[in-house]
Amino acid sequence: MPPVDPRALEATLRPHGESVMLPRAAYVDPDVLAWERRHFFAGTWTCLGRVDELASGTAYREVTVGDIATVLTFGERPRAFANVCRHRGHELLRRDEAGDRRAVVCPYHGWSYELDGSVKSAPRMGDGFDTTPYGLVELPAEVWHGWLFVNATGTAAAFADHVGGLTGLVAPYAPETLVRKFRQTYDVAANWKTIVENYHECYHCPLIHPELCKVSPPNSGDNWDLPGAWVGGLMDLRPDAETMSLDGRSHGVMLAGVDPRRVNYVGLFPNLLISLHPDYVLTHRLEPRTPGLTTIECSWYFRPETTDPAYAVEFWDVTNREDWAACESVQRGAESPHFRPGPLAPAEDAVYQWVTMLARGYLGKDLSSPA
Repeated sequence: MPPVDPRALEATLRPHGESVMLPRAAYVDPDVLAWERRHFFAGTWTCLGRVDELASGTAYREVTVGDIATVLTFGERPRAFANVCRHRGHELLRRDEAGDRRAVVCPYHGWSYELDGSVKSAPRMGDGFDTTPYGLVELPAEVWHGWLFVNATGTAAAFADHVGGLTGLVAPYAPETLVRKFRQTYDVAANWKTIVENYHECYHCPLIHPELCKVSPPNSGDNWDLPGAWVGGLMDLRPDAETMSLDGRSHGVMLAGVDPRRVNYVGLFPNLLISLHPDYVLTHRLEPRTPGLTTIECSWYFRPETTDPAYAVEFWDVTNREDWAACESVQRGAESPHFRPGPLAPAEDAVYQWVTMLARGYLGKDLSSPA
């Protein structure tokens, strides 16, 4: 059964100009979030972070993907497995546990597993015991431009279909070659979907983002309509601006082969926002905690030669905090018993693409193409 009343979703799925936002339950109901954790986060392709950072100093680690505990291993290649011993079902690793041994050992009866998931040892099971059928349950995992994605249910569409036409837009920026120079984590008292909706429109920019409007016209750019479970568009830089910074100047190294006059904003379902600048890449990786609380990990990536990322960090920290205040106010409004889904402005076409994607997902339909 859909977690949201299908009759309410009909209004969201009307043509742009006639539709309204998602119903109130989508932003405030714990049962909806529980469903999303299983079907949107565990059930599609969730970004867990940069693979080099996840693998640094460890051979394995536990991560929870949506609502499913998962073991990542870093042998010949990154792999993902269910965090379930094949003997009696004991969890192999505690939440967030990591280790540098070359085998994962179950703390219950001592069964151990190679980093490829095969059984290394099954103590006291007898000399004739065949361990071959009892390897760990492997889950789909993909590395894309340096980020690791896992489908924890094992039931998602192919990753290539999930990212669709986004690969070609991101590739010129070669984010896998860039180095993280700064990270900031925020706890925002808003639903994760509200944060993404805010990211995908600049209708609000003239009222709350004076710094952004100084370097980029809020009515500039356009949105893409390409295959894949993502939404995105571009905005232009003003003629006297080199990048997104408080003074419009870049103090980094420009990226070769990219358009120096625009910034691309893309959101890959469900939890990775990628902002592609002429001289750096910014990501927002979202993890919902409750219907009204989301942790956001912001990372700034530059060419290795860039020594001081402060010019980009300062700009986006100011802009982020302006956005978080707005999103938190929207959340408080959604929690009011008087909230009713409102219409979308013509300029909010990317928000329309996002909420209709969610509505299709609630109804069990394909996320990557309207139907």
